[in-house]
Amino acid sequence: MMTPGLSVIIAIVSILNVVGCGWLIWWTARRRPDEVSQGEVIDHVWDGDLRERNNPMPRWWLILFFASIGFCLLYFALYPALGTFGNLLHWSKASQYEAEMTAARREYAPVYAAFAGRSVEDLSKDPRALALGHSLFANNCVQCHGSDARGARGFPNLTDQDWLYGGTPDRIVETITNGREGVMPALGEVLGPQGVTEVVAYVRSLSGAQAAPALIEAGRARFVLCAACHGADAKGNQAIGAPNLSDDIWLYGGSEATVRQTVTYGRHGQMPSHRWLGEDRIRLLAAYVYSLSHGGGTPAVAGTP
Repeated sequence: MMTPGLSVIIAIVSILNVVGCGWLIWWTARRRPDEVSQGEVIDHVWDGDLRERNNPMPRWWLILFFASIGFCLLYFALYPALGTFGNLLHWSKASQYEAEMTAARREYAPVYAAFAGRSVEDLSKDPRALALGHSLFANNCVQCHGSDARGARGFPNLTDQDWLYGGTPDRIVETITNGREGVMPALGEVLGPQGVTEVVAYVRSLSGAQAAPALIEAGRARFVLCAACHGADAKGNQAIGAPNLSDDIWLYGGSEATVRQTVTYGRHGQMPSHRWLGEDRIRLLAAYVYSLSHGGGTPAVAGTP
């Protein structure tokens, strides 16, 4: 956001530039007392025989320069070229964006309205609805979840049955609408280096990784600190987005080094709210996402309609 001080600086610099251009044109075009008469040879010689005559600047140059200055002044008046100071057209990037979004909503509203009132599960079986949901996914979700919807480091895979906050239609709609923010606190200072090593050994053992039995047993005892979120059975808690630690599906990676980093320093993941899409488009998008893990959808490819 532009501060008032920066706005004043921009206004001053902009105006001084225009005024300076006008002064420079006037100064170079005026007749000076010591200047030779128009058309006469100036006392400059180059290469023995090249001479310069005192010819005026072409009139069309002057007209073009002054027209440019006039255009600048008109632009200053009509558009916000002077920082945050007002303009006669009351134009702004935000107002233009809103106008374009309003026009787009008006144009496409009938398309989305044709699917209004239907459940997400019902829409997930309609090829036309899935095509629209596919397009919405390609435009709004592939940046994080990938064009194949299989996610990436820190971004969940949407094609399996492993859900952080639940994979029912209502929960998917809730996630898209409100966004999510998952925080795991850093436990390094609480557990200490040895405690971290033990917890890492135990957590990785839940999904089949090998470790010294003594480390695993010690980690099991320390896991009580983690059970508050992940549950005593380590199967997670979808109410707060705590992942299942027993299925060998890892959001940030399951290597010993990565799990150690997670336990020591914690994690903070965030999905932004997409409420601005509107109810109809959110349900179509939710239907497409729901279909990906229920055999009805095709992973999106960026740029496809």
